[in-house]
Amino acid sequence: MDIKRAKNEIKDSVEAYLKKDACGEYMIPVIRQRPILLMGPPGIGKTQIMEQVARECGIGLVAYTITHHTRQSAIGLPFIREKEYGGQVFSVTEYTMSEIIASVYEKIEQTGIREGILFIDEINCVSETLAPAMLQFLQCKTFGNQKIPEGWIIVAAGNPPEYNKSVRDFDIVTLDRIKKIEVEENYEVWREYAYQAEIHPAILAYLELRRDYFYRIETTVDGKMFATARGWEDLSQLLKTYDVLGKKADREVVHQYIQHWKIAKDFANYLELYEKYKKDYGLERILEGQYGEDTLEKLKYASFDERLSVVGMLIGKLSEMFKECYETDKYVTRLFEYLKQYKSCENLKDTVAQAQKDYEKLRRAEQLTKTADRIFRRVIDTLERYLLTLQKEHLEGEEALERVREKFAEETQKRECVIERTGNSLDYAFDFMEDAFGDSHEMVSFVTELNTNYYSVQFLKDNDCDKYYKYNKGLLLDEQHEEVLKQLDAVEEALNTALK
Repeated sequence: MDIKRAKNEIKDSVEAYLKKDACGEYMIPVIRQRPILLMGPPGIGKTQIMEQVARECGIGLVAYTITHHTRQSAIGLPFIREKEYGGQVFSVTEYTMSEIIASVYEKIEQTGIREGILFIDEINCVSETLAPAMLQFLQCKTFGNQKIPEGWIIVAAGNPPEYNKSVRDFDIVTLDRIKKIEVEENYEVWREYAYQAEIHPAILAYLELRRDYFYRIETTVDGKMFATARGWEDLSQLLKTYDVLGKKADREVVHQYIQHWKIAKDFANYLELYEKYKKDYGLERILEGQYGEDTLEKLKYASFDERLSVVGMLIGKLSEMFKECYETDKYVTRLFEYLKQYKSCENLKDTVAQAQKDYEKLRRAEQLTKTADRIFRRVIDTLERYLLTLQKEHLEGEEALERVREKFAEETQKRECVIERTGNSLDYAFDFMEDAFGDSHEMVSFVTELNTNYYSVQFLKDNDCDKYYKYNKGLLLDEQHEEVLKQLDAVEEALNTALK
């Protein structure tokens, strides 16, 4: 299955394992809560989905790469304790608490959240001395002589043997005590994630043209060559930083992340073309409705790759605008919630303190995404500015409340301006697409990307765009038509088989 389906399977399992009955007991007893084993190629996002599941379920997460551990750190150090049995005193070997188990208790202390996921990565790549401890961990939910705290669910991940020479096979006894989920790479699923993760638009545009380069692992006479989802995401962070610094990434730099020389060279060449297309076609002007016949004429004779790259650039810039709308709306909504508290208590200082307390609680519990964290801090900064304004102007009571209303009205006006600007840019983009490509493959690609991008979907749910609905309806009809043809082909094949 793909990583998106795997995430949903894990989330469903977590919710089922943590469901309690009327007596407060887990409906699935701890002994029947099978550890989940996630098997799949490296770099496809196994760790990221665990972070997402923990946030969405409101539980804790402790993650370890077990290959970094020795037997002593995993199960604890031995020490001698004297115990009395049948009137005689004996020296008995016991173990200190495992570093991993201790981390779970520390997480509970830090966050106050008593349920969570203990995630162990690369579990089938451990050393020979640690392997028995891992089998005990999966079979008995213990490290050494300490059990995993009740309410904590074990999820482990490993790589198939074709990706790692040090992989160890699990025996049937162990496999019969776990839930095994096998995951495969899937570009379509990754692309949905990529928009939310703000992957560099050049990478998204390139992979639309070279989908078979998204994930590739090959063995050659010179060793392993590979390109992975993790590599593309890390390269994206570098490219965005280089854009700010005014630096360029050549093929040598790309190869440091995409360790497949052919793909690295191809992408580096594309990156140069991508920058050239941005200048040649004047992306910013297009989204302001400013383009001439020379631009349309140039596209008329452009290669297919160049035409799709222009579509990718438009989507990339629009994606930034959609995201700004999303963050602005969430910011204004959360700010309004705290201002309602201020209205009821008429003490803005207490409201600011409550917002800071709420933020710290969520931050310590690691329940905030980067975007949510940024929005929350922006809300607190605004509330603090409001408080400073009231203090400077010596306002209290109804006068203070009216002043805050005025300041908040400015924020809602800014939100409307951002939404209006984005809506206009989307309309201009559709005008350009019609003039340049008409009802073509490029238009289908453009609308499909709008349907894939998380932030564009959120924008279009709340804001009308007539041309989007026009072309999206046509796209849906085409898809339905194809589905009907497939069903008819299946029926015809079944009839032919029956007649034989």
